[in-house]
Amino acid sequence: MSRTRWLRLMALVSVPVLFLTACPAEEEPEDEPTPTEEPEETDEPEVTRGDGVLRLGYVLPETGDLAFLGPPQIQGVELAVQQINEAGGVLGADVELDGGDEAGDTAVAAETADRLLQEGVDAIIGAAATGMTLAIIEQVTGAGVVQCSGSNTGPVLTDYEDDGFYFRTAPTDALQGPILAERIAGDGHTQIALAARADEYGEGLLDATRDALEEAGAEVVAEVLYDPNATTFDAEVQQLGDANPEAIALISFEEGAQLLQAMIEAGIGPQDLAVYGADGLASSDLPESVEPGNPNVLDGMTGTRPDASVDPEFQSSLEEFAPELDTFTFAPQVYDCVMITALAAVAAESDDPGVFVDEMLNVTRDGTECTTFAECVELLEQGEDIDYQGPSGATTFTDAGEPDVGTYEIWAFEEGEFAVLESGIESTLEE
Repeated sequence: MSRTRWLRLMALVSVPVLFLTACPAEEEPEDEPTPTEEPEETDEPEVTRGDGVLRLGYVLPETGDLAFLGPPQIQGVELAVQQINEAGGVLGADVELDGGDEAGDTAVAAETADRLLQEGVDAIIGAAATGMTLAIIEQVTGAGVVQCSGSNTGPVLTDYEDDGFYFRTAPTDALQGPILAERIAGDGHTQIALAARADEYGEGLLDATRDALEEAGAEVVAEVLYDPNATTFDAEVQQLGDANPEAIALISFEEGAQLLQAMIEAGIGPQDLAVYGADGLASSDLPESVEPGNPNVLDGMTGTRPDASVDPEFQSSLEEFAPELDTFTFAPQVYDCVMITALAAVAAESDDPGVFVDEMLNVTRDGTECTTFAECVELLEQGEDIDYQGPSGATTFTDAGEPDVGTYEIWAFEEGEFAVLESGIESTLEE
């Protein structure tokens, strides 16, 4: 390329560059404020606690494996709220109540709990099942909200790290296991097989029952844990039969009906040997679920459950309040959860759970005994400490926030009917 041609090309390339550098850049205005983004609007309500209104929520089984326990618990909660409000409410205002389903499904339970927390509840009653409570306890207590269950019995919850916000009025299965074992051994059985759902409730009650049976001199010839969501229990029933037991104890919920069907077909049902159950099977509808049209299919089966008839006056009040109820299991316990929570708020002079949580233990011990909300409030207003004694018969909390005494009853199926054979049987935690 000639020198002349090269210079011409360079001149053409340089022109735009010179043009660009010759145009000064526009200066940013000095006084204009930097635009800020407007906060996004949300549909979530502002959560307010400690506003003078005690708001309660419940997470209880309206559907699912424990749906038969839902009506007595929900009615127990509603009866307590009605009686509290008729006595003047808490801090001069009516207690407000909302609730929802736990459904035997951890996702549903968590969704219900989240909704109630967003609504600003100060305490949640429930869940009913230990497994459902384990699905929401960190969600609830982590929000600084009190949680009280009337039917959690899993021993795993005794030492659970809940920052002191979790309580239960149902005694731990560390207390029910010895009662079930005492009944089995007392009936003369020495070779026992145990079958339990593989979750916190099943394993906890199985362990407590096994330990008590062995302490009584009986031999546990089989321990079978099963998946409660299984579609068949043939393998588990085979294990139970192969152990050649004198008695079988089932620790089940609704799926126990299918397990009993398989046992009957295998020749190890209640007509063949001694079969026992616990609170999860204590339903008058169980025979119909096992074999529709044959109410006698479970005759002879025996079991244990927390006592639902400790206080005849309470049972009468609940029958009048909810005449459609045909079972009262755990109704006194959830009723007491509500009463203790309300009394704690009165004692603390605050509906803020971060404040009244400190009174949850105090209102159940070391004070003047009282049995109704109105009576207890009158004592508190006089400056006295109170010892609330509710219809569950187990309302003195240990430092772990649970009863140190459990009261149980023995139930059985006789001539096609669900019957209570004994009640008022106490079991106490050993020191």
